[in-house]
Parts: sequence; structure tokens; C-alpha cells
Amino acid sequence: VQLVESGGGLVQPGGSLRIFCTASGFTLENYAIGWFRQAPGKEHEGVGCINENDGSTYYEESVKGRFTVAIDSAKKTAWLQMNSLKPEDTATYYCAADTGECGEQWMWGYRYLERWGQGTLVSVSS
Repeated sequence: VQLVESGGGLVQPGGSLRIFCTASGFTLENYAIGWFRQAPGKEHEGVGCINENDGSTYYEESVKGRFTVAIDSAKKTAWLQMNSLKPEDTATYYCAADTGECGEQWMWGYRYLERWGQGTLVSVSS
């Protein structure tokens, strides 16, 4: 039972990248799936999340309008589409899954989320 992220890499400023989170050993049905990131020397930061049951989403201000969270339940995969990337988006990105309602409170309670992936590194640099 695990989450596995993939798709990280190096991208130039202004570019786009999509990273994936695939569930193994369980389905994403009725889960909320969130994305978080941590840059070297910085605090853990929320990015956004999605509710599997209705597709509703929540985004932190720092990425709103640039990042999109989506999910394909049949494929047990969620992804984070990142556009207009900036150097300050450089971080290790983690996905997490748990029950409950995706939103600001769910994101703030990240320490208590049930399942986490191992992280994938996204570097934004010219």
C-alpha cells in the first residue's frame, strides 16, 4: 500500500512539467489527494489538492492560476500540471492521500495525512 510519484526533472523558467502520483495496493475512491513541496532549507509547503468524489480542488495562493491538480480514478493516478514555472518552484514534491474534504484545513493538517509518496524532485533553472 503506497503512493509513488514520478515525472520530476529539470525545466527552464517559464516551462511546464507534469508530475504523477500513482496508488498501489488501494484505490483512490473517496480520497482527497494533495500535493506538497519542500525546498532545501525551507519549510514544508502546501500546493493544492483534489477530492476524488466530485473533482473539486483547492490551491495555495503561490500556485493559483499556474498549477492544476487532476485525477483519473480508474488508473489510480493523480497528477500535478505545472505551468509558468519559476525558480522558486524548485523543490521535492510529495503527494499524499487521505479521507476528508480537500481544502485549506485539510492541507494545513498535512502532518496527519495517512499516506505519502517518496517525493520527486522538480528543478527550475536556466
